[in-house]
Amino acid sequence: MILVGDGPEVLSICSGGFLLDAEFSPQRLAELAKMDGAIILAADASRIARANVHLVPSPNVFTSETGTRHRTAERVARSIDVPVIAVSEDMSVITIYRNDDKRVLETVARLLGRANQALSTLERYRDRLDSVTSTLTASEVEDLVTLRDVVMVLQRAEMVRRIADEIEGYIVQLGTDGRLVLLQLEELMAGVEDERRQVVRDYHPEDTAPRAAGVVAALASLSTDELLDASVVAGLILDTEHPDLDFGLQPRGYRLLSRIPRIPDTTVAAMVARFASLQKIMRSEAEDFLVVPDVDPVLARAVKDGLTRLAETTILDRYS
Repeated sequence: MILVGDGPEVLSICSGGFLLDAEFSPQRLAELAKMDGAIILAADASRIARANVHLVPSPNVFTSETGTRHRTAERVARSIDVPVIAVSEDMSVITIYRNDDKRVLETVARLLGRANQALSTLERYRDRLDSVTSTLTASEVEDLVTLRDVVMVLQRAEMVRRIADEIEGYIVQLGTDGRLVLLQLEELMAGVEDERRQVVRDYHPEDTAPRAAGVVAALASLSTDELLDASVVAGLILDTEHPDLDFGLQPRGYRLLSRIPRIPDTTVAAMVARFASLQKIMRSEAEDFLVVPDVDPVLARAVKDGLTRLAETTILDRYS
């Protein structure tokens, strides 16, 4: 049994053993594990503080385990806020306890299989997210956005995020064996967080970064059934009950302006504050952008050309 933490609250339930204060290494841990007692590591696991320690947690703390080592580990974790690791050599099982949580570690091969399956699922969901995002972009260019278009993007983005969270759990358990999984996850999740934050800022009645963060957090707290209910998500966007999904909306322009290279976020915010809607920005000429702070003729032309190319590409893709 291994405790990660050597504070006073840990020492108060320790009995016997001996003080080491040695630098941590897997070899030393393996040798010390041959003894019956628990091993106490520093809070950052950089040093082995004590070994062969007998732990005496309160017998009144509830535990659902049956084996002596696992019962003690669960009681210690429920009593003290430290990770407790119980290793069973006979059953080839490693169990981690923290407060009321319990996690049984799986083999690398099985974790990789699950991670790869989750990555395949994530890739399919990312393709669907890209599809509904393209539809929203075309609707924005043509000024035909409905609340339903926005809801579909936020639903897909939140589903993608939840799958990514599951994969991150596998990566943590895999450790160094999860490097390739992490690279694939980062590639698939590129831009998703920024995209959904900008969608909320484009359409929520209150245009502030904290409010957008609050809506994103509210989406994350929804159950799966609530997330799949378009009216629930629509209510978060418009901050109202019983919204009409066919209600027409106009974007402020955060999302499309952010797609133009080399435009700082501060400039995007200043342009939205000056023109108020994407349609007004798209109908303006490059010279009109010069009234925005920190926008020079070169940047103004880059914005105009970027929006024109984006509009042309989007329309061609939609009707090709």
